[in-house]
Amino acid sequence: MVFKKLLGALGVGGPSVDTVLQPGPALPGGLLSGEVRLRGGGSDVTVDRISLLLVARVEREGQEEEDEATVVLERFTVGGGFRLAEEADHTVPFTVTLPWETPITELHGQHLGPVLGLRTELEIAGARDKGDLDALAVGPLPAQEAILEAFGQLGYAFRSADLELGHIRGTGQQLPCYQEIEILPPAGHAHAVNEIEVTFIAAPGGLEVVIEADKRAGLFTEGHDTVHRFTASHHAAPQTDWNAQVDAWLKEVIAGHESHGAPPSYGDEHGDRHRSGPGAGAVVAGVAAGVAVGVVGGMVAAEVVDEIGDAFEGEEDEEGEGEG
Repeated sequence: MVFKKLLGALGVGGPSVDTVLQPGPALPGGLLSGEVRLRGGGSDVTVDRISLLLVARVEREGQEEEDEATVVLERFTVGGGFRLAEEADHTVPFTVTLPWETPITELHGQHLGPVLGLRTELEIAGARDKGDLDALAVGPLPAQEAILEAFGQLGYAFRSADLELGHIRGTGQQLPCYQEIEILPPAGHAHAVNEIEVTFIAAPGGLEVVIEADKRAGLFTEGHDTVHRFTASHHAAPQTDWNAQVDAWLKEVIAGHESHGAPPSYGDEHGDRHRSGPGAGAVVAGVAAGVAVGVVGGMVAAEVVDEIGDAFEGEEDEEGEGEG
């Protein structure tokens, strides 16, 4: 057995750790199972606590330019309070429940762009060490998948997806970041909008679907964004005509109707803000039900797994910012 990380903070001869997840993508609000495999070092130690940290790489806006940060979305305690003997193997199985708002990282096996990781953290003799870091794949809930497929059926094409640090006011958002899925309009709507951005705020009772249209400037009008919020039920997903439903949503968004009240604003503790930046060119691949899904910048799933450590480079200095 190969262990991925020797716990450096505990000194030479300390224990090593490897976390193994069950195969296949998890679901927002669903169970995530696996096991933490420990191997004792050169002496007996007491493992006080084993924690799993769900971490994400997010984009944030500074005063002059954008940069990235690592935030902790959730922390799980999965074990502790046992003696790990010298050079002994010890396995701790676990099952945890992911937050409902966990971002989607893949659709029909195609990576969408966001990178999530599961960091294993051990506390031994008052020392805390970050050990194994594993890429986490998360698929869509049935309603999320149906809505994205409806966009494809209506001629819209996936462009990119990213995670933004901040909150969408007027929603029930709980996590410190939200996911934006950028979708390009078909030719029939390209004269009216540059792109559509979709955000899902999932909860046990259903979905909030925030749709923003980046409207093109007209001969006598300036370009501007229109933001609308809709709801969808988890239970009604199999019976809903999603093509008709999404088409009705889009007609309202593109028309810029605001008859249902002021749209939610995007902001964080430093005030309102919203980013609608240019995404990288997408490598478009057809998937089930006619959905056009792109892989940003040519990145494929295998590369995401191989480069998980690079994606979270520097997280030790930044994670504390996202835990508040």
